[in-house]
Amino acid sequence: MQSFRPDDLDDDILTDLLEEINELYEASEQTLMELELQPEDNELQRALFRSIHTIKGDLGLVNFTPMIPLLQHVEDLLDYLRKGQIQYTSTMSDLVLLTMDRVKLFVEACSRHGVAKYDAELYKLLAKHIARITPQNATEHEKLLTESVLLLDPSLDATPKSEAAEESAQQTAEQALNHIGLTADTEDAEHKDILFFRELMEPVEKRSKYWEGRGDRIARLALFLNKMRGSPVEPNQLAVACYVHDFGMAFMPLRVLHKVEPLDQNEFNLMRSHVYKSARLLEHLDQWNEARKIVIQHHERMDGSGYPLGIKGEEICEGAKLLAIVDTFDALTHSRAHQGHHKRPKKRAVMEINKVATSQFCPNWIKVFNKAMANLLLRQGE
Repeated sequence: MQSFRPDDLDDDILTDLLEEINELYEASEQTLMELELQPEDNELQRALFRSIHTIKGDLGLVNFTPMIPLLQHVEDLLDYLRKGQIQYTSTMSDLVLLTMDRVKLFVEACSRHGVAKYDAELYKLLAKHIARITPQNATEHEKLLTESVLLLDPSLDATPKSEAAEESAQQTAEQALNHIGLTADTEDAEHKDILFFRELMEPVEKRSKYWEGRGDRIARLALFLNKMRGSPVEPNQLAVACYVHDFGMAFMPLRVLHKVEPLDQNEFNLMRSHVYKSARLLEHLDQWNEARKIVIQHHERMDGSGYPLGIKGEEICEGAKLLAIVDTFDALTHSRAHQGHHKRPKKRAVMEINKVATSQFCPNWIKVFNKAMANLLLRQGE
């Protein structure tokens, strides 16, 4: 590990630099979240490029030289992306966030302690990996990106094994929360619960080949739409509901879960019971009463034709109204076993949701959903 001592800079300059990096980090998180839904949006790609370019320029102005080569290679990668020469992937998103994490920690150390430690050899090796990603070797991009992400994992730093493992686990947890749109605080009791439910759902999602990654996708979109509307639903409650709302489905027979033909009445009633099974997971956790309510009601409809209670309109809580839309959108845009269900393009899914919106979905949340989809899918050719 090497040590870097910055030039004698005014404290205000370092504070301003750290504030700008934090602002750009948050903006980039939002951009990456939107890119997950609209990976070909060139405006989003350009915004991400500008954020990295600005951070690199700021570090250059104060001569924080150790981080500049790494940022330059990430900037070159995003330059390929914005020019349409390579494709966006979630692994690229991880690389950008991990790089920005390192930059934040580096600047914070300089600001607070007057010195920052860094691994020059690690960064040199990382730069070589990123530089190998070119428009000419598209088949190797995911492998190279994955290797680059693993190089940035703290467990590969020259620190004692136990400390490295603990630091790596904490960083993974923070990334999971940041990825769905929460400002991570792994010491916060509620955030620990969210991570627990997320980890609990990982083996559950493997119960069916159609479920993997569903919890993260639904949580990310639901929290994004909730934020657009000013967060009327408490975000932590919403996140927990998103992860556990289909927990009960894991205890359905696979012959029913994967049945291609239409379900008979007994099978349909059995599937409906999953909301109670899911809600029981939160039964004795009073701090998650709102999440439990969302889970129980997320299949209710505005006209009262839903289940299990048959409630309607304002009787349905806001979180359940939102989750109903997001759950349906995810189901439409991903494969299912049932005959007649085909994975829809996102634009087609939006149209189908709006067809039944009057009877099924809350008009206020449909407005927010439509606005978000219009912004994200405007330039998508499907």
